[in-house]
Amino acid sequence: MDLLGTASLLMTVTALFAYINYRFIRLPVTIGVMVISLVFSMVLVLLSKAGLSVGIEYTEKLLSGVDFDATLMEGMLSFLLFAGALHINLNELLNKQWVVGILASVGVITSTVIVGLTSWIVLNFFGLELPLIYCMLFGSLIAPTDPVAVLAILKTAGASKSLETKIAGESLFNDGIAVVVFLVILGIAVGDSHAATPLGVARLFVQETIGGGLFGLFIGWICYRLLKTVDNYHVEVLLTLALVMGGYAAARAMHISGPIAIVVAGLLIGNHGRRFAMSDRTRENLDTFWELLDEILNAVLFMLIGLEIIVLNISGHHVLAGILMFFIVLCARFIAVGIPVSILKLRQSFHPHVVSILTWGGIRGGISVALALSLPIGPERSVIVSITYVIVIMSVILQGLSIKSLVQYAATKYPTESTH
Repeated sequence: MDLLGTASLLMTVTALFAYINYRFIRLPVTIGVMVISLVFSMVLVLLSKAGLSVGIEYTEKLLSGVDFDATLMEGMLSFLLFAGALHINLNELLNKQWVVGILASVGVITSTVIVGLTSWIVLNFFGLELPLIYCMLFGSLIAPTDPVAVLAILKTAGASKSLETKIAGESLFNDGIAVVVFLVILGIAVGDSHAATPLGVARLFVQETIGGGLFGLFIGWICYRLLKTVDNYHVEVLLTLALVMGGYAAARAMHISGPIAIVVAGLLIGNHGRRFAMSDRTRENLDTFWELLDEILNAVLFMLIGLEIIVLNISGHHVLAGILMFFIVLCARFIAVGIPVSILKLRQSFHPHVVSILTWGGIRGGISVALALSLPIGPERSVIVSITYVIVIMSVILQGLSIKSLVQYAATKYPTESTH
């Protein structure tokens, strides 16, 4: 099947699942679509075991034409990050810069180490022997909270602006840091001598993160200057599309962080550009376009996550290990959030439930699956992909469906306290 045929069928299936969810289930769109596609996948697997394999063969053929890693990391991610960054208040983010910065860096590294060491023990217990370096690699790819999942669910959670800025700001930046950590550990795992040296690690970190941020400022400023010279929302929407697509492609070509570049550019356009370079009509149409694109791509992404179970070789041991690791990942997240917040509490005030909300709001999603699928073929890849998939499914469903209640409970119990 060609690219157009594959895309058309994926969009049709996504639209059908979204309709079923809206009419009969009424879950948040992204979660509902994923749950329906997951049930659909399981039904196909059961029918296949009963001897009816036509449906599953066709679905496997469809999924074989979709490279999940490339689809998300090189396709969807830039659009989703830009759409999310457009609506982050830069002043609020700067006020929370220490919280966001520490959680996106120290938090990711702390979680990577805790999960990596713990998974080495757990997986060996289940007979899934994995070298320690690959356990650390697993820790790095499961450490970041997924901005795609987090931003989609925060829209319906009713969180305060301050709390939303912390969660969304961290999730937008920590995937860029996590990718750097992932690349360093992957280089060590596959025997890249340069990746194992402190100088190599420092060079990669500066190149990816600092380089990505500076490049994002540069392309965002160019787009801002162009937006100031026109007052036609058709042209201005096209300019933002060019910024996202061209900027992300250029960042990848220069081996700097595309996600960080697009987030920084999105923050600049969403704040400075929105205030000084757009008319009211342009702002309205630009927001409508990016919100619609965000919803469509989110729905397609979560539908793909649900269908991926068909092509993954997941055993009972993988499921049991994944369930246990889900709770360990949550504990690691609690520690990685709790320690920095406890230290920062010495200088600023926080809502009493901020650690619990930040922990439970740290949802894992498609980025973890994509990083796992990008691993080189081998026995380690099969184990890591299967366990990652179980954790992501549990995270999206359990955390995604309950974060709203947790936020509302915290607001009810402490109605007079702002979530700083």
